[in-house]
Amino acid sequence: MKHVDNNKICNRCIMDDSAPDISFDEQGNCNYCAIFLNKQNRHLPPNEEERERRLNSLLTKIKSNSKGRKYDCIVGISGGVDSSWALVQAVQLGLKPLAVHMDSGWNSELAQNNIANLVRKLDVDLYTHVIEWPEIRGLMEAFFAADVIDVEVLYDNAMLAVNYRMAAQHGLHYILAGTNIATEGIDIPSSWNWYKSDKKNIVGISRAFNGPKLKTFPSISTLDTARYVLLNRIHWVSFLDYLNYRKFDALEVLQRDFNYKPYPHKHYESVFTRFYQGYILPYKFGVDKRKPHLSSLIMTGELSREKALQLAAGIAYPSEQEMEADRLYFMKKMGWSEEKFSDYMSRPEKPHDLYPSEVHLYRKLLGLYRKYKLNFGKVTW
Repeated sequence: MKHVDNNKICNRCIMDDSAPDISFDEQGNCNYCAIFLNKQNRHLPPNEEERERRLNSLLTKIKSNSKGRKYDCIVGISGGVDSSWALVQAVQLGLKPLAVHMDSGWNSELAQNNIANLVRKLDVDLYTHVIEWPEIRGLMEAFFAADVIDVEVLYDNAMLAVNYRMAAQHGLHYILAGTNIATEGIDIPSSWNWYKSDKKNIVGISRAFNGPKLKTFPSISTLDTARYVLLNRIHWVSFLDYLNYRKFDALEVLQRDFNYKPYPHKHYESVFTRFYQGYILPYKFGVDKRKPHLSSLIMTGELSREKALQLAAGIAYPSEQEMEADRLYFMKKMGWSEEKFSDYMSRPEKPHDLYPSEVHLYRKLLGLYRKYKLNFGKVTW
């Protein structure tokens, strides 16, 4: 694993100085968990009564905005615990969701089985958008050639686009997402990923390295997002924040009632995500996303700090054998030789904004939003 100086670690969570912008107070607690507590106070209800009020208000708005329609909301589903629980709860609360899945060609067999079991037992419709393999492979090749850190911006961008498109197509105003403070409240350091709606960056990197034009890849830009929010009045809702969400309790129910099979770490329902977060990020970029993910569970009381430290120790795989199996699978699927893989892993990182980007437009619009408090809803930008 690429060496990082992580001698100093937070006394409250497990974030450490591998995060370039981390700081510590006099008690040895970091700015990341301080921001988490502030976020929790601002966005989560202070008591059960207020939580019920907010949830009932949301449900009333969703139902009243979709009278006479076959569906009343979109629920994006990946096969992970968070999105699976969002779908289960939507149905149990009397909503009529359309489940939407974006297939990038890297789904694990577990993810496919989990999704199939859920939609069958919940009796909901599933829309799956499939990106043609030569196209997504070509885009990935361009991102690898660019040596930028966030290869997964491809999948996140496509996922956002598919959900917004389907909401607009069906005239729906609500996308209920598995995004939540309980498991994602600790921010990912800004240098560890990139702005997810940066279509210009995707197109620019593809052009720079002779990648494909976007055809079956469902991209979304900053202006696309603004249009969906302002004109189509689509709200991206972190649905689990309206519930008393406890990840391990939810997992127990999913396993018992829906034959759900868990993954070793968050977002490992995709084979590429598993390899990217468990191998490429730590060995090429010196980044371990287990730290913010596990720190969120510490801060919500679902996991002890001692247990989190154990889970974050060593490689991000159950075994060396499974890690090597994924490495070989990745090379075979991408058509890479050992020499090409070694060359990629040894090259230094390059910044995303070395290539065309709309991040400055995003920041400008975000500034206007904050200044005038426009009614954007809860939007993932």
